[in-house]
Amino acid sequence: MKISKTALTKNNNPIILLETENKNFKKTILFIGVFHGDEPQGEALIKRFIKNLDETKLVNKLLFIPCLNPDGKDLNTRQNANRVDLNRNFPTQNWEVVQNPDYFGGDRPESEAETRFMAEIIEEYKPSFILSFHAPFEIVNFDGPAHIEAEKIAELCGYPSQGDIGYSTPGSFGTYAGVERNIPIITLELSETESIDDLWKRTEKVFEYCAQF
Repeated sequence: MKISKTALTKNNNPIILLETENKNFKKTILFIGVFHGDEPQGEALIKRFIKNLDETKLVNKLLFIPCLNPDGKDLNTRQNANRVDLNRNFPTQNWEVVQNPDYFGGDRPESEAETRFMAEIIEEYKPSFILSFHAPFEIVNFDGPAHIEAEKIAELCGYPSQGDIGYSTPGSFGTYAGVERNIPIITLELSETESIDDLWKRTEKVFEYCAQF
C-alpha cells in the first residue's frame, strides 16, 4: 500500500489517496469515506479493511480515500470548512445554487479543494467501480450501471437496494460519476446508531466482494 496522491484542505488538513501496489489487475475499485464530516463511519471501516488486507491475493487495484472531508470531521459538520456540502459541489448538468445552508453547494461548481481532488482522481485513475460510505439511511443507493452490484451488496449487508434517494441532489457525486460518466457507484448509507464493530460485521463481506469481483 502506498500514498499516491494528496491535497490540502482550507484548514491545511491532508486528504490522502492510498493505492495497492499490485501490477496486474482486472479493475480499479475506489472506496471513499467521510464525504460529510458528521458521517465518520466509513473511515473507520476502510481503515479496518486495510489493516487486514493481503495485497498478494488481490485481483483488482484498490484505491482508498479514508477521509475526503477532514475539516468537516474536525468541526463535526456535514459541510467542509467553507460551509459547502461537497456532495452538491460537483460540475454536473443539474448543478444549481442551493439556498438551504445544510446542502449549500457553493457559489460555483468545483469551488472546493476536496471536490477538485476527487475529480482529478476520477480523471486520472478512471475507476471501474466506486463505493462511497454515508449515513444514516440504511440503504444501498446506486447511480450509473450499478444495479447488479447494488443487489449483491444489499444481499450481503442486509440493507435494501434503492436507485432513487427520494429527494433532489443537484451537483452530487453520484450524478457526476455515475450518471454523467457511466461509472457504477454505490452510496452505502450506514446506520448512525450501530457500533463500528457491528457495522464491520455488516460490511466486511461487502469489502471482500468489491475487492474481488
